Amino acid sequence: MKKTLKYLAWGCCLATLACPVVLADDNKPINDDAAVSRSLDIFNTLFKELNTFYVDTINAQKTIENAINAMLDEIDPYTEYIPAKETDDFMSISTGEYGGIGSYLMERTVDGKKCVYISGPYEGSPAERAGLRSGDRIIMIDGDSTTGWDSERVSKRLKGQANTHLTMSVVRPYDEDSIKTFSFNRETISVNPVSYYGVTRDNIGYINLTTFNEKSAQQVRDALIQLKKDPRVKNIVLDLRSNGGGIVEGAIQIVGLFVPKGTQVLQMRGRDKSSERTYKTTVDPVDSEMPLVVLIDHASASASEITAGALQDLDRAVIIGSRSYGKGLVQSTRALPYDGMLKVTIAKYYIPSGRLIQEVDYGNRNEDGTYKKTTTDSTARIFHTAHGREVREGGGITPDINVESRELKRIVYNIMRDHWDFDFATKYVAQHRDEIPDPAEFEVTDEMFNEFKQFINPEKFENDKVCEQQLATLRKTATAEGYMNDSTQAAFDKLETLLKHDLDHDLDLHRRDIAFLLAEEIMDRLYHQRGQIQHAIKDDDLLDKAKEMFDKPGEYSRILNINAKKTKKKNKTTSPS
Repeated sequence: MKKTLKYLAWGCCLATLACPVVLADDNKPINDDAAVSRSLDIFNTLFKELNTFYVDTINAQKTIENAINAMLDEIDPYTEYIPAKETDDFMSISTGEYGGIGSYLMERTVDGKKCVYISGPYEGSPAERAGLRSGDRIIMIDGDSTTGWDSERVSKRLKGQANTHLTMSVVRPYDEDSIKTFSFNRETISVNPVSYYGVTRDNIGYINLTTFNEKSAQQVRDALIQLKKDPRVKNIVLDLRSNGGGIVEGAIQIVGLFVPKGTQVLQMRGRDKSSERTYKTTVDPVDSEMPLVVLIDHASASASEITAGALQDLDRAVIIGSRSYGKGLVQSTRALPYDGMLKVTIAKYYIPSGRLIQEVDYGNRNEDGTYKKTTTDSTARIFHTAHGREVREGGGITPDINVESRELKRIVYNIMRDHWDFDFATKYVAQHRDEIPDPAEFEVTDEMFNEFKQFINPEKFENDKVCEQQLATLRKTATAEGYMNDSTQAAFDKLETLLKHDLDHDLDLHRRDIAFLLAEEIMDRLYHQRGQIQHAIKDDDLLDKAKEMFDKPGEYSRILNINAKKTKKKNKTTSPS
């Protein structure tokens, strides 16, 4: 069977490098220095032979990188090779800083060509101060046309050392002088992990944390201190929804804001003793008594799960939302030759109750090739929180109060996919900039929603007509199996009429979710991420549930079994010595 060069390299690499293992005659794996040396020698020799005798010229760097990445893909999704050209981007994620203009970018295809847009300048960034806006299409950077460039190429040109000069030309929709040129300097961009904090629902101090970088703990601390100064604040909500995690130390420090100094938060256990480590809080808390809620969803992962899980295990917070992602693996970086890096999984982490929250067992696969879960509902071991509540291992963090996220409807997805909400917001803000109120007052009115409906061109709107498609399939099946007769045909015709999509009806039916998209885009253009969040939390099911729990007498204590803690303390002090 003929194999391409890519798969030859992949197969060799997997056989020799993915696990430095060879099989002896009795099919038992051997993992010693001699086996590793032989395997590497085979791969090295094989590649030299290919490079010398293969009929076409080989791109050595690309082929080897493909082989490396294929090998690492077989281990777990988190172990990865980071070539020198990508190390700066990787480090900026953990530090929260990079040199550039401070803006999100969006790549789209227009008339068959790639185009890159400004999708949101950071608040106070060089991009915002220079006058760039969401919806601006980048056409030139430092005199070079960006026609056909993808977002990665544009991003690399925009990033650079602080205080270096940059010129950029854009096309601005809905503006008489549509082509605009900006000239400004790059700066050190600091990504603020706390996008918004403030008081909501009369007495809740709300903090939204988007990532765990080197600045996260200090930013949460500062927000918490400011909220505690407000006499209205009687409860705290820490929002970790869609927070994919980051550095472990940030999670430990944030837990330490709410629990006594010296509290054990985390244990790491790896293949050998050298990778084992216990993390405890190292400073006095900012507040260890005020009622606390942590919001999570399925996109809350890694450091978010450490934070939520530790506060749950310590009975310091009530967790509200949907079950988290389930990532209980720890990565570390190792330096490689020629300035590359290896991000490698070195350990599993265990939160205070002793449980592991990892959902997927990357060491075992099912017969169909998919990975097995670490546990099932029936096999998951039971652990106990500080107050004796039952919690289970595996599968992420299960909330104390479950509130499932609203299902993303197909028409809403299609609006997002084809940027109808983005383009409408660009037009609306261009025409009504001075009329739009602040996030606390803004609402998507009937007039605005009808304007959006008129903005959509039905001939260009790609709506996945699932009901009609499935009905057509069922017609074919009924015909093939001999069930199609006059009465069946009439029934199908009537059902087709009932299920025929009406765009206007579909838009009205899903108005709440569509209005959320429109508001998010409009608020971003005027008030950035801070405004998006401030507006979104006005209509938030999870915050409503938190408010309901806080206001119900004794409910917070009941959920956390606080009375059991008090009884335990009393028994301890009155028991004979």
